[in-house]
Amino acid sequence: MRNRRRRFTAAAIVFALGMLASGAFGVTWATFAATTSNSGNSFSANTDFQAPSVTGPVIDRSGDCSPNTTGYVKQGGAYFVYSNVTDSGNPSSGVSTVTADAHNVTTGQSSASMTTTGGPWTVAGTSYNYRSSSLTADNPLTAGSKSYSVAATDGHSNSTNASASVTVDNTVPSASDIQTTNKTGGTIGKPEQGDSITLTYSEPVETCSILSGWDGSSQVLYVQLTNGGGGNDTITFFSTVSPFPQLPMGSINLGRTDYTSGNVTFGGATSSTMVVSGNSIVVTLGTASAADTTAASTGTMTWTPSATATDRAGNACSTTAANESGAADKDF
Repeated sequence: MRNRRRRFTAAAIVFALGMLASGAFGVTWATFAATTSNSGNSFSANTDFQAPSVTGPVIDRSGDCSPNTTGYVKQGGAYFVYSNVTDSGNPSSGVSTVTADAHNVTTGQSSASMTTTGGPWTVAGTSYNYRSSSLTADNPLTAGSKSYSVAATDGHSNSTNASASVTVDNTVPSASDIQTTNKTGGTIGKPEQGDSITLTYSEPVETCSILSGWDGSSQVLYVQLTNGGGGNDTITFFSTVSPFPQLPMGSINLGRTDYTSGNVTFGGATSSTMVVSGNSIVVTLGTASAADTTAASTGTMTWTPSATATDRAGNACSTTAANESGAADKDF
C-alpha cells in the first residue's frame, strides 16, 4: 500500500510538471519507459537538452608559416581541421565526441576524430580547443572550393554540426612582371632613395615564405645593387638581421652594365622597405651606402624568382624568368 502511494505521488508530480512546462514554455513532454520504486519521495531527470556549440571550423595546412592565412590546401598536401566546441545545459553533460567530415578533401575521412590534447592552438589570431590529426589531401584532387564540417555530441547524445569550405589550389605561382618607379623629382636612370621596385607574381604569395613572421605589412630589408663586372648589373634582397641572409625574392638583371661601377647597399640611415600590395611586393629604396651611376640609355629588366617562395596553399614558385613589360626604358 505504501509503495503504491509513492508511485501515485511520483506520477502526480510528473503530470504537474508536464502541465506547468506546457503552460509556461510551450509543449514540453518527458516520457518514462519503465517504472521502479525508491525509498524516498524523490526522482531525477536529464536536465541537459541543449546540443554543444560548434564555431569557427577552419582548415590550415600542416607546416603553414603564416600567422594570418587559412583556408588553402593543395593536392597531396597535409592539413589540420580546427574548431571551437563548448557544451551547455543546466548542468552541462560535457562534450563527448567531436569529428570532422573532410571526405571532399580526403577520401574516407567522413568522421575524423578531433581532440583537445596538445591544445589550444592559435591559427590566424584565433584560439581553437579542438583539432584533428594531420590529414592528407587526395592526389589528384581537383582545384576549387571544397566543403567540410565539424560535428559534436554531448554526454546525453545531443548533437550539432557546423560547415565551412576550403580552397584547393594546385597551380604554382610564377613571375608575372617587374617594374621600377622613379621618385618625384628623382634622376631617371639612377637608383636612389625613394625609388621603388615592384615584383608582381601570378597570385598572392605566402609572405612568411619570404621572411619568417612577415605578415605583408611594411618591413625593412637591404637592397643590393651589384656591378656585373663586365656583365649586366643586378639587384638582390637581404634580411637586416645578422647574418643577413639573402631573401627568396630572386634576382633582377637590369639589362645594362652602367647602373653602378661598384656594389651599393640601400638601407642605411633611411631603411629600405617592402610591403605587399595584392599580388605584388613593392620595395622602396632607402639610403645608398655609396654613389651609383646613371644609365646612359634604355634597357629591359629580367626577374628570376626563387622556388623558396610559395603561395598560400604551399605550392613552390616557378623559377621561370619574366621580362619587364612595356617598351624598353631607363629604369629608376
